[in-house]
Amino acid sequence: MPIRPTHLLLLSSLALGSVVLTPAVSQASSKVSVSTVLAAAKNAMIREKSVHIVVASTSGKTVNHVTADLGTSSGQEYFVSGTAKVEIRVTAKNAYLSGNAKGLTTLVGLTAAQQKKVGTKVIVMKAGTSPYTTFQSNLTVSAFATFLPAEKGVSLTTNRHKNYVLTWTKPATSTTSKTKSVLTISSGKKALPLSEVVSGTTGSGKTMFSRWGQSFSVTPPPSSDLVAYSSIVTG
Repeated sequence: MPIRPTHLLLLSSLALGSVVLTPAVSQASSKVSVSTVLAAAKNAMIREKSVHIVVASTSGKTVNHVTADLGTSSGQEYFVSGTAKVEIRVTAKNAYLSGNAKGLTTLVGLTAAQQKKVGTKVIVMKAGTSPYTTFQSNLTVSAFATFLPAEKGVSLTTNRHKNYVLTWTKPATSTTSKTKSVLTISSGKKALPLSEVVSGTTGSGKTMFSRWGQSFSVTPPPSSDLVAYSSIVTG
C-alpha cells in the first residue's frame, strides 16, 4: 500500500481551489478589484524565498495544529491531530517522514504492518522518486500558488487596518461540508497573505503566514535512524 502523502493545507482542510490569475499589476492602480489583489499577491509571493505557517483547526472534537516552514528547496512540517503526530522534513536530496504509531496510520495511511516495520525509525525518500516529489512540492515555494483562491465567486472588502479581505464559499460535496473562507492580504508594499480563516459545519481553522523571506534550516536525521521507503511499502 503506497503511503498517502501528507499535505500541509489538505490535512487542515485549507487547500482551497486552483489559481486563476491575471498578470501582476501595480498596487498603485486606481481601481482595486479581486483580480488585481490576487495578481499583486501572486507577484509578491513569486519574489519570496520562504514563509512560516501556523495552522490551528478543529474537526469535530479533534484539535489539529500545524507548524511549517517552506523554502526554495527545503521545508519542514510538524502536524498534530489529537494524539496523532507526524513530522516531515524535505531537503534537496531527501524527504524524511516520521511520527508516532497513530500518526503514521491515521494521518499518513500506513497499515499496521507497515507501521510496525517503521517502528521509531524515520522513512527516507530519495530525490527524484514519486513520494519525494509529492512532499517537495507541498513543502517548498511550489506550494505558494495554493494559498490563493480562484477569482470566480470571491468578494473583496478591507478591514480596519486597510488590508484586503477576500471572502468566498466552497459548496458541500459528498465528503466535505460547505465552508466559508476569509483570506487577509497586506495592502502594504508587498501584497502578501497574512491570515486565512475557514469555517464550516464540521470544523474551523485559522492559518497565519509570517516570516516571509526569512531563512531557516532543515536538519536531516542521523543515517542510523533511517529506513528506506521501498522497504516499507513492498515485501
